[in-house]
Amino acid sequence: MASEGAAATALQVLRALETGPRGLTEAEAAARLAGAGENVPPAPHTASWPLRCARALRDPFTAVLLTLGLVSALVASWGTAVVILALVAVSCGLRAAGEHRADRSLAALRELVAGTATVLRRAGEDAAPRAREVPVADLVPGDVVRLGPGDLVPADVRLLRARGLTVHQAVLTGESAPVAKAAAEIPGADGPPGAGPFEEPHLCFQGSGVASGSATAVVVATGERTRFAAAQRTADGRREASAFDRSVHGISWVLIRFMLLTPPLVLMANAALRGRGLETLPFAVAVAVGLTPEMLPVIVTTCLARAAALLARAHRVVVRRLPALHDLGAVDVLCLDKTGTLTQDRPEVEGALGHDGHADPDVLRWAAVGAWWTLQLAELPAPDALDEALLAAAGAVGEEYDGVGAVPFDPGRRTATAVVAGGPGIHLLVTKGAAEDVLARCDLDAAARERLLALAAREAGAGLRVLAVATAERPARTRPYTAADERGLVFRGLVTFRDALAPGAAEALRGLTGLGVGVRVLTGDHPATAARACRDLGLDAVRVAVAGDPTDLTADVVARCTPKDKARIVGALRAAGHTVGFLGDGVNDIPALRAADVGIAPRTAVDLARETADVVLAEKDLGAIGHAVTAGRHSSANIASYLRVTLSSNLGNVIAMLLAGLLLPFLPMLPVQVLAQNLCFDAAQLAFAHDRPGPAALRRPTVLRPRAFLRFITGFGLLNAVADLATFGVLAIALRGPDALDDRAVFHSAWFTENLLTQALVMYVLRAGSRPGPLGWAAAALAAVGLLLPASPLGAALGMTGLPPACPLLLAVVLALYAPALRAVRARHDRRLP
Repeated sequence: MASEGAAATALQVLRALETGPRGLTEAEAAARLAGAGENVPPAPHTASWPLRCARALRDPFTAVLLTLGLVSALVASWGTAVVILALVAVSCGLRAAGEHRADRSLAALRELVAGTATVLRRAGEDAAPRAREVPVADLVPGDVVRLGPGDLVPADVRLLRARGLTVHQAVLTGESAPVAKAAAEIPGADGPPGAGPFEEPHLCFQGSGVASGSATAVVVATGERTRFAAAQRTADGRREASAFDRSVHGISWVLIRFMLLTPPLVLMANAALRGRGLETLPFAVAVAVGLTPEMLPVIVTTCLARAAALLARAHRVVVRRLPALHDLGAVDVLCLDKTGTLTQDRPEVEGALGHDGHADPDVLRWAAVGAWWTLQLAELPAPDALDEALLAAAGAVGEEYDGVGAVPFDPGRRTATAVVAGGPGIHLLVTKGAAEDVLARCDLDAAARERLLALAAREAGAGLRVLAVATAERPARTRPYTAADERGLVFRGLVTFRDALAPGAAEALRGLTGLGVGVRVLTGDHPATAARACRDLGLDAVRVAVAGDPTDLTADVVARCTPKDKARIVGALRAAGHTVGFLGDGVNDIPALRAADVGIAPRTAVDLARETADVVLAEKDLGAIGHAVTAGRHSSANIASYLRVTLSSNLGNVIAMLLAGLLLPFLPMLPVQVLAQNLCFDAAQLAFAHDRPGPAALRRPTVLRPRAFLRFITGFGLLNAVADLATFGVLAIALRGPDALDDRAVFHSAWFTENLLTQALVMYVLRAGSRPGPLGWAAAALAAVGLLLPASPLGAALGMTGLPPACPLLLAVVLALYAPALRAVRARHDRRLP
């Protein structure tokens, strides 16, 4: 019904609702309440805690953890199993707690609706209407309500009468400035085509607050049919998977397939070639465990938590969903609105032009005089933004006159007039407003009016707001002045305004561009206004399109954007392969916030927008977003380095162990030795959370693309397998051939040492950092463990022994060949990066 109110006249709306200006009778209201239900937002659907935890297990990342825990339990590695299963429980608990917080925020929306409303009701058909207070829940479509300053709009309404009405729509749109409303449909005042109902001057919506003025309105929608309830339903919907979720999903399920495939392959191959059956099961399961990155949850959580803590402490950026930091590191397109982000919520004077089109400071003075006395005499609740800009630019003016009266601005005629004493027996009218309306009241011939209208259109086409100024002398009188006195005016000139640029916006845009992040401006403004703001910020080569045009998906600036357009464009960019961030602050931004990989909102945003967002900024500052992107790339680079190192190294070891298991008359390594080696490697890799990536890793978006990632780990894994098999060959020769390998403990010990040394080398060479730092020390410690552990009492307990003097030399030869090959392959890989 709200949409009908947008398209129909007041009389048509009243007829459609079967009501009138006198309101409903009590009997009609009761019958409609029984049919339409109470006027309250729908209660959000809430799931039980067990169901929330069970839903968390469907996440592939959590599934990997659970699989690791079960595999560890199968090989009786109870310590590892307990830790991993505890991580699963913590993960499920955190997800369930996040859903519970979101449900609480949605339930809090119900409190935004006013407790009572003033409604006109009649006792019977012939009774006179009486204004009385009723609970908001009892309102029904067709009720006639009265609104005054400080009231909350109790339902979606269509204005019947209004006087000086302005409303705050921040809860719906995020715009902090009050919006003027009027009962009549005003040509040219409905906002851009397709701009949506919030810009319609004759509609007000549940949850808005009356800033000034008064009105009588008819209720057109209540309860679940209001725009407020529609926004809540949107917020309660399921969010699409983010970039982090998609990348982890792909990699995780590949790991699971490898894990499930490895034990059967080992069992079948050993049974067929060596006659060994189920006795190789512990070894097969240990190899499967060795393939998986057990420390992945610890590394991911630590990297993201450290980055989030640094952002909160240094830049006042709060990350509400830790994986959003990885998504920030992958963002290559940032979508945002112009107002409040690139520009401030206030205009500033650009210049003043006389009737000849040249600069004329006297025009600014007259406009400021009118602004000063309008503020003094019209008893406005708050100064108009244009008036504030005029007074700020003109300085101390207006006080040299004596004020007589004022005719305040009205959205119907789009002018405001101040009357001052201009001399003995003379009153001076100073009128300012929209160029068309002011010129229509000036004493001009048709040619002059057309020329001045063209001048105003030229300035507007340059992206400036235009205010026309005119004056007139009248004989002094005591009778109040009205809008009818705005005639026969003398045109003085035009004052132009531009949006005040947000401090640091230009520098922040350059910083984002340097990080490889493209900025898309999605705004409801006129295309020329948006283009002007971008030019003022130094973005000269911008492509501007209007929402709905075929080119709006490739344009840098999309004007005349509705909330639906924003969500559509964000979704289309994601479908095209981009990782998209969206900065928004109103309920109308929620669809786009949810459609983006990363939703960003300032602290001043409405509650529901903040709850929907993944990242909350202390201020609406693009510079803070740049810091957040850098922090995301820092943590993402370390996570990617960990995955590259551990998966390529583990894959190489698994391939080598499978082949060696088929060639040797005994197992190449005992299951307990495989797990011990894996534990040492995992402990060393904790240093990845503290590594400092090099500048190259921060200059471009960090994306974990499963296919490219698998190619990387396959290539380096095969290289690592070659090094392992070379070690096997060296040991076979040194011990006089594989059939003469009677000292199994020596073989196990030598291969254990070689594996840890190659893994330490891989850690150091394949990391993202450019300096050794903590990771260098961890690699050195891992190498030391590989050399010293076999000869220690713990090594003996694991079935190992000290190496003969020749073995370390042979291992050094293998490593001396492996290290330059590893660096050469790494350099080739880096050259192929974009």
